[in-house]
Amino acid sequence: MLDVFNERDGDRRRAAIARIYAPEVRFSDPDETVVGHQALDAKAQHILDGAPGFVFRPDGPIRVSDDLGYLAWQFGPAGEAVVRGVDIATVADGVITRVYTFLITE
Repeated sequence: MLDVFNERDGDRRRAAIARIYAPEVRFSDPDETVVGHQALDAKAQHILDGAPGFVFRPDGPIRVSDDLGYLAWQFGPAGEAVVRGVDIATVADGVITRVYTFLITE
């Protein structure tokens, strides 16, 4: 997922989306649910446009259990976590089919 949400080059990001996500992927965060590659690309672009110089970084190990994946992450400039969150994803046939994003507020 970091290959998509850290990629500012649209062509490379769309190639990563095609490689990593199912065509009808559903991505839900506290703001909205988007469906499909094109909507996911637009979502990633919107996030990156709103935070120049920010990058996503893992905030712990990736955990996998059967068809579920869990990734805690942080988002901010190098060395700083402005936002923290967790992504939980379902996987089928080697691609992500559903993502739930939770923001961690303290």
